[in-house]
Amino acid sequence: MIDLADERLIVSHAQMTMARGAIRGRLHYTPMATSAYLSDRIGTSMHLKLELFQKTGSFKPRGVLNRLANLSPEERQRGLVTLSAGNHAQAVAWAARAYGVHATVVMPTRATQAKVDATRGYGGDVVLCDGDLLAAALELQRDRNLTLVHPFDCPFVIAGQATLGFELVEQVPDVDTVVVAVGGGGLIAGVAAAVKMLAPNARVIGVEPEGAAGMTESLRRGEPVRLDRLDTIADGLAAPFAGRRNYHHVRQLVDDMVLVTDAEIAAAIPVLVERCKVVPEPAGAAAVAALLAGKITTAPGSKTVAIVSGGNVDRARLAELLR
Repeated sequence: MIDLADERLIVSHAQMTMARGAIRGRLHYTPMATSAYLSDRIGTSMHLKLELFQKTGSFKPRGVLNRLANLSPEERQRGLVTLSAGNHAQAVAWAARAYGVHATVVMPTRATQAKVDATRGYGGDVVLCDGDLLAAALELQRDRNLTLVHPFDCPFVIAGQATLGFELVEQVPDVDTVVVAVGGGGLIAGVAAAVKMLAPNARVIGVEPEGAAGMTESLRRGEPVRLDRLDTIADGLAAPFAGRRNYHHVRQLVDDMVLVTDAEIAAAIPVLVERCKVVPEPAGAAAVAALLAGKITTAPGSKTVAIVSGGNVDRARLAELLR
């Protein structure tokens, strides 16, 4: 049950429904695939929600489009600023171009070059940063009078990500377990809100890399935390802090959080490429990695959906992971 003290932080059915209307016709209704191989390996009826086939290669445009739809024309025309290691960066640049506005994106200097190039290709002005990305974005917001589009700690972004949860339950109405990779928490917050509303008996389980376990640590401490160090091949999940709203969604709605190693993530990628014919980046393979590694228990005959989101991996990294 949702704690009434935190209820205002949980996105409502009305907010999620409005988000669905805001993005309708702009994004793909991504496919749901089954895998006999994974089903046999894991011992469950295995389904993959292939969100890596979404525009820009991840779930991120769902939340971004909903956020932009709820900005005033004046807020949009001032120009946008955001922070991201890559997938949110591409989504903001793409959505800004669709709205005819300018986007400035603060990215870490360690960002994957393919993601930097794609963000620029969509028209984003990339500012590379060695330090605190949020601090740099807020400074640009003040100096240039820009409008901040937060990558995850925003009710409009969370409601936009919830549209994936709506689709998932429509595609597998009797789902028993939903497995979601976690970075800052935007996706799992939205998916959990939608799934618990539409399929209340289904479990929602989050997966984090051991080297970027911000949400797990936040739950342990009882408050959102900032990590001093990030060390994972899954750059799409390497958020330096957990969002406040996202933390409350996870605390109230998510059944469990599990951790995976980089080796387990890397081992899942060839399986997805060779047996399922999809090519995820490391972040996109994390949910399946947790299942293959036995980190999540599923009942025989139950139905499990793993979200595969993030298909933005450069060729050199992919070749290394497939070795």
